[in-house]
Amino acid sequence: MIDLYTWGTPNGRKVSIMLEECGLPYTAHEVNIGKGEQFAPGFLAICPNGKIPAIVDSDGPGGALPLFESGAILIYLSEKTGRFLPADARRRYEALQWLMFQMGGVGPMFGQAHHFLRAAKEPVPYAVERYKTEARRLYGVLDGHLAGHEFLADEYSIADIATYPWVARHEWHQVPLGDFPNVSRWFETIGARPAVIAGMKVPFLN
Repeated sequence: MIDLYTWGTPNGRKVSIMLEECGLPYTAHEVNIGKGEQFAPGFLAICPNGKIPAIVDSDGPGGALPLFESGAILIYLSEKTGRFLPADARRRYEALQWLMFQMGGVGPMFGQAHHFLRAAKEPVPYAVERYKTEARRLYGVLDGHLAGHEFLADEYSIADIATYPWVARHEWHQVPLGDFPNVSRWFETIGARPAVIAGMKVPFLN
């Protein structure tokens, strides 16, 4: 059994989607980041960085395994189940490079756009322009790649699972998907998967 510690954010939903896709039994535990529950001693014992998501796999290698960082969790679950990460070395690294693109680019930059457009205590025009521009640039990278590919790698993979929940908040960073038709097509394809629909509702829908 896997215990998932999560909240309704893109990073949290990466893992719930993956668990649903893999058909692994899990229990979701809400960690209300709006109330600071990520800093509770019990959660910090699992994730010293104080950020969701985190998991504890009671059937991990060598016994119960606590694991944090969403990208690491996706790779772990892929290796545990043999799914959503190609076995062929070349294709595996192609998938991993797009996972890292999400971890190093899409997540941080879209997150900053979210913050300065929605949560900043006072307007910061420079930051708004910077992160809106970078978000659109990253959409352009995705759109150009997806013009010749159905998925981010040659097949549906953890790269798609990691990226989808961030694109699902395109309205938050004021990016109309119609401006990026290949991303829009990919987004609709991923969003129609039953496991994605289920994973996006964990632990609640907002």
